[in-house]
Amino acid sequence: MTRPARRRWLLAGFAALGAGALWRLGWLGAAGPDLTLAPDASTRAYDFETSGIDGWLVVAGRWAVEDLPDAPNGRKGLVQRATENDFNVIVAPDVLGDVDVTVSFDPLSGREDASGGIVFRFDQGRYYVVRANALEDNFRLYYYDRGRRQIASATVKAPALGRWHALRLVARGDRMQAWLDGVRYLDHRDSRGASGRVGLWTKADSVTAFQALTVRGIVRSSDGRR
Repeated sequence: MTRPARRRWLLAGFAALGAGALWRLGWLGAAGPDLTLAPDASTRAYDFETSGIDGWLVVAGRWAVEDLPDAPNGRKGLVQRATENDFNVIVAPDVLGDVDVTVSFDPLSGREDASGGIVFRFDQGRYYVVRANALEDNFRLYYYDRGRRQIASATVKAPALGRWHALRLVARGDRMQAWLDGVRYLDHRDSRGASGRVGLWTKADSVTAFQALTVRGIVRSSDGRR
């Protein structure tokens, strides 16, 4: 096949797939404008170096503030080191509805899994999580209610093990968008959870470091109660 003929064949194939299919495959970023929050939303930056995790709820895992000499923001971060649990979760005390969450994460090690994720709308053990995995070429959104249900996925280049990466999640009403390393891959609607706490997540034997967690939203309470 000549080069011009190959190019026409590829273009015809992309046209047949359609933009929606390409977005689902992760070959293009998600479509449409970025979500924004109300102007009166407040911003809270969690500085693990100075305040640690006082007031946080450890749902599962072994979470501790540790020295991270190669971290991009300061010299300390939050590290999860348990390797025997299905999932490891920690959540901050504030209860929010609409949120815009960013965090840096470094998947340090893991043979079964090497992931990091943002938990949001955590309420009585139920929650959403958007996560990336250094051992897989996908970026996924799940809902957890005593059992994990995948509700959106995109194909991505697996984030490098032992390197810092950026996660972002915006949820407004029933619509959710998620970014990995500055590219928006997910745009989904789901109405099972409306508000709750924000936190961090790993799976199985993932040893993962987190830093520079910033949460923007309307705080409904600051003691974990709805």
